[in-house]
Amino acid sequence: MKFQYKSNDYHQPQRNGALAGLLVLLFPVLLPSLFSPLSHASPSMFSEWNGPKPRHLPLLKSALQHQKEPNAPKPRHLPLFKSALQRPSANAKQSDLWLPLANQGWRSCAQSANNPSLPQKSQGYIQVFLDGGLNQQRMGICDAVAVTKILNATLVIPYLEVNPVWQDSSSFMDIYDVDHFINVLKDDISIVKELPNEFSWSTREYYATAIRATRIKTAPVHASANWYLENVLPVLQSYGVAAISPFSHRLTFDNLPMDIQRLRCKANFQALIFVPHIRALGDALVSRLRYPSIKNRGLDDVHLEETAYTNKIQEPLKFVVLHLRFDKDMAAHSACDFGGGKAEKLALAKYRQMIWQGRVLNSQFTDEELRSQGRCPLTPEEIGLLLAALGFDKSTRLYLASHKVYGGEARISALRRLFPLMEDKKSLASSEERAGVKGKASLLAALDYYVSMHSNIFISASPGNMHNALMGHRTYENLKTIKPNMALLGQLFLNKSLSWSEFQQAVVEGHENRQGQIRIRKPKQSIYTYPAPDCMCHG
Repeated sequence: MKFQYKSNDYHQPQRNGALAGLLVLLFPVLLPSLFSPLSHASPSMFSEWNGPKPRHLPLLKSALQHQKEPNAPKPRHLPLFKSALQRPSANAKQSDLWLPLANQGWRSCAQSANNPSLPQKSQGYIQVFLDGGLNQQRMGICDAVAVTKILNATLVIPYLEVNPVWQDSSSFMDIYDVDHFINVLKDDISIVKELPNEFSWSTREYYATAIRATRIKTAPVHASANWYLENVLPVLQSYGVAAISPFSHRLTFDNLPMDIQRLRCKANFQALIFVPHIRALGDALVSRLRYPSIKNRGLDDVHLEETAYTNKIQEPLKFVVLHLRFDKDMAAHSACDFGGGKAEKLALAKYRQMIWQGRVLNSQFTDEELRSQGRCPLTPEEIGLLLAALGFDKSTRLYLASHKVYGGEARISALRRLFPLMEDKKSLASSEERAGVKGKASLLAALDYYVSMHSNIFISASPGNMHNALMGHRTYENLKTIKPNMALLGQLFLNKSLSWSEFQQAVVEGHENRQGQIRIRKPKQSIYTYPAPDCMCHG
């Protein structure tokens, strides 16, 4: 902003000083984003200067009609957004939303049909090296348990590779309660925390330096049980140890004995629990969401006593967990337009070229084609409009489960205006409490996973490993999970003339059967996403 004034040589120093003072006073007003606390999701303060314009202007205009927030970035879907903010605070639809799922005739059933039995003699030690994020590694752990059973071998606690994106070196024992894991599976397979001394040479570094006879690197994606018997068992019998790397999605979901399927379920839903300090912090966050009056209390014994007393006399509040999967990788790989203008398009295209050499299938389609096919991740604004249309309002307590959001706080501002009672790890826990998980993406994701499993409702803005893992786990526990109809929403957001009532009706009708109803797993689908009928019994 330029300030014009007439110069005068005699009074120039005084006026310059006065002008400088005036600028200092006006800076917080003119550029408030520089002086407000940055969200943990903000990559830099300057990202907030170029907040994306609303895509769905008519909807957002209706929602904003009675509010004046001149410093907030304009939503892309303004007419829808205005209507969303204007809607009544409470209605019958919202009360129905909070109802737990009715009994669907299925129950958790992860125990083996036969009595678990350890092999009389182990064929050797199985090592697996797992890449990916927390939930991809979780699936790999469960597959490793199944492969170990197929081969009558002994499993070495899986090695978690350093994530190349998040640079997190957390080990299995940093994330999961290893003693619980071993104890739950002790009647099914043998598990050791580390190799005996005679095999201590079999390390990640050993396999990184040369081709080794004990490393299996040819396991196909979704390999059959027979493939392991034909290709891995001989290595075990010859050397006493076999290291499988890479090991991600390396076991089929079909044509396996029921006992093997049930063992995978047992590993996923019973054996894998997080370490005590993650569970303790997770319990604290859940308690503060349900009982806001204890939000600022610590975790020592005195405060825990006070919390217990408060819990007895106060009705627990309900809350929704929103997994906002909208990071730079996701945005770039989708090849969709997110309203950031030419600069954002160029930045994402450059990133796409740098990471994937431009080889992204979606990039050959237009934004309209991608959206109409449901192939664009929902922005924070769009997921907010979905929640509003379903009946959630400003009184809804919303927990934001995410790492870094592409675009920072500017991208989240529309969602925050719709749901001002939005919390996250940083707002609910002190820096001292978060010290044990700070900078560790896997532990932060584990904390979000734990809180998500204790929420009344879970919803994810886009499909992905965490969405799939939690959808399966909550199905197993018969908990409500809203699965966005991506194709429907993409088409609705493309229609700029849609009124709020039309949008809301279409959303409600399009999500009636997407709130946790049992879906029977189809061939090639993941057992961890669709646990019925492999992990569940009917009747």
